[in-house]
Amino acid sequence: MNKDELSNVGVGILQVCLTLLVALIMGAIVMELSGKDSLGAYQVLFESALGSKTAIANTLLAATPLIFSGLGGAIAFRAGVFNVGVEGAIYVGAFGAAWVGFTFLGLPGAVLIPLGFLMAAVVGGIWCYFPGLLKARLNVNEIVTTIMLNYVAILLTSYLVNYPFRLPGLANAMSAEVAPQALLARLAPPSQLSTGFIIAVIAAIVIAFLFKRLRLGFELRTVGDNPMFARWSGMPAAGVIEKVMFISGLLGGLAGAVQVLGVNYRFVANFSPGYGFTGIAIALLARNSPLGTLLAALLFGILRSGSSTMEIFTNVPRDLITVLEATVILFVALEFSLSRLRRKQNGSAD
Repeated sequence: MNKDELSNVGVGILQVCLTLLVALIMGAIVMELSGKDSLGAYQVLFESALGSKTAIANTLLAATPLIFSGLGGAIAFRAGVFNVGVEGAIYVGAFGAAWVGFTFLGLPGAVLIPLGFLMAAVVGGIWCYFPGLLKARLNVNEIVTTIMLNYVAILLTSYLVNYPFRLPGLANAMSAEVAPQALLARLAPPSQLSTGFIIAVIAAIVIAFLFKRLRLGFELRTVGDNPMFARWSGMPAAGVIEKVMFISGLLGGLAGAVQVLGVNYRFVANFSPGYGFTGIAIALLARNSPLGTLLAALLFGILRSGSSTMEIFTNVPRDLITVLEATVILFVALEFSLSRLRRKQNGSAD
């Protein structure tokens, strides 16, 4: 990484931190206006998220699926495709990993774990590939198709664990447990933080390498920044969109696999609190930078990990975290709109 790239990374990190700081200030204003002690609430929030080894491990645990979903959003957005379907890929990927885990009980862990991740990656990638195909070949709006497929994925997986794969004797809709040898190793017991976090960090590094060093990274940046130039230069824009959507869904599938093999140990209907949708905010906050996505996911992990304790000890509802996330999206969208307006003004001036 040269000096310019390091400078860009530093600027990106600073932008992420400043945006989150503004969101925290807005949250403090909301709390003060409602008669709450904002400083005390934030103190409890950050202490419960970072105050001990177990707290830090739980924060990293909360950030792990967000890293995958943020990367899935970032790679699609960088190519100019607004993929809202990572949530659906998380669900089908999670079920795929669970199916492998509770079906092939005789396989050793060294085979079963990679096979579970492979199944999750493939079904997650295929799930997002089809709306990418429709976008690339027929110019069908990907926002509409991916949103619709999210509901299909949630309802389909709920059907599967309510009927053909339902576990008798349980009131909740869930599958059988995966084989013990399919479970990911824990990094910091008693926390459920597992090697899934390491896989998420490796994924961020791989996507960063793809952006900077591989031909596909150049192509997706070109298609995202100037699609007309990409077409006139003979670049296979349609193929790029299809590949990017597959990779985006693949990353969502990996998020689902980590939750099944490292946290829930089975597929549970409606298990996701919106990891895929939060990933959109993380990707926007990180300006589609893989390393920025890693940082933004860690910051969101802090907020989510400490929110329960904050609610208990300060009487500040955890819904405040949703307010902070919405504020982040608001400021990022505002900045994006202003930058586009400046570019248009500069173009007209030229």
